Amino acid sequence: MRIGIDARFFGGEQSKGLGRYTQKLIEQLAEHDGPHTYVIFLQPESLRLWKAPNDKFSVVVAPYHWYSFAEQLGMPWKIWRARVDVMHFPHFNVPLLYRKPFIVTIHDLIINHFPTERATTLGPFLYTFKHLAGQWVMRHAVRFSQRIITVSEFSKHDIVNYYGIDPQKVVVTYEAADPVTPAENTNAKQILERYRIRKPYLLYIGNAYPHKNLEMMIDVLKELKRRQQPIPWQMVFVGREDYFYARLKQHAWSKNVDDHTVFTGFVPDSELSVLYAHAEAYVFPSLYEGFGLPPLEAMTQRTPVLSANTSCLPEILGDAAEYFDPADVSAIIDAIQRVMHNTERRQTLIQNGDVQVRQYSWHRMMQQTLNVYAEYELWKEKQQQKKKNSSRD
Repeated sequence: MRIGIDARFFGGEQSKGLGRYTQKLIEQLAEHDGPHTYVIFLQPESLRLWKAPNDKFSVVVAPYHWYSFAEQLGMPWKIWRARVDVMHFPHFNVPLLYRKPFIVTIHDLIINHFPTERATTLGPFLYTFKHLAGQWVMRHAVRFSQRIITVSEFSKHDIVNYYGIDPQKVVVTYEAADPVTPAENTNAKQILERYRIRKPYLLYIGNAYPHKNLEMMIDVLKELKRRQQPIPWQMVFVGREDYFYARLKQHAWSKNVDDHTVFTGFVPDSELSVLYAHAEAYVFPSLYEGFGLPPLEAMTQRTPVLSANTSCLPEILGDAAEYFDPADVSAIIDAIQRVMHNTERRQTLIQNGDVQVRQYSWHRMMQQTLNVYAEYELWKEKQQQKKKNSSRD
């Protein structure tokens, strides 16, 4: 079977999110000795990062930015010319004009549950248009796909309930966490000093979108000041500075706790292991996640995890996290104190984290995805047989 994969998120900064899923899928498929061939659709700027793993993989250049009119008009034509048997879209942005068989991965329904202008830099009119267009595209992907892949049982239930579809149409394939590899001759002291980080500190790594709920960590610091309690730790936020991080930084200044917050900006992977290793804990106050990869990455570094008790997080993190209500400042403070002041609890979380991360595997994710491809192949054979029988009649 000739399988197309929309890998326009492959490589670059986007590889931290959706692109990582796509990249890991392709890497694992390349190591699998199966009968299929693959057509990989790449952005022109990703070509320099692409190395064909074997002769089962071919590339089609798709110079269309995601969520664009060009994507809607150009991708169907590119896919048609590639003559694929089935197309796998690793994100919900399936072109509306595409009506050939496809499989889609829907990681979460954030655009459905958090329709707020705070989540965009666009004005109200453009944001409303973009949001409605996104809803339309998502509904098309759900309705016309042969199968929907998602990344947690929570997300499966969310998709099934929101769109009222048959649960049998949705397949769960968990993602996995990769350990962060330190650079050779890493000088931890110099790295911490460069980013103005003082121990002890709590760590967050990721983007600052509104559903990440990072303002609550600022409010935690403000509440400790209000109680006139000493704040012996810093809150360290790691992520490329953008509109959302600038707004969070302004929030810290307005609450007069900027002296206890550090915004590092972008940190290369080779230095992240230092930040993990020296943190008292990784904190994840998110209101909604489809899988929750960042806290698992923290566990690979043996960093205790503090997590919101929302969405998929208890499912994915199990008993390897100290949970809190992400809407309750006092609950977050209590969770922080339990982990920072209780050595036995910290060690339990670290040990449980070692076990938890081993439950997830990119190889297993690939095998489960291959099973979805095989289901489509079987369905196609049945349809062809029905057509033959019909023509005989």
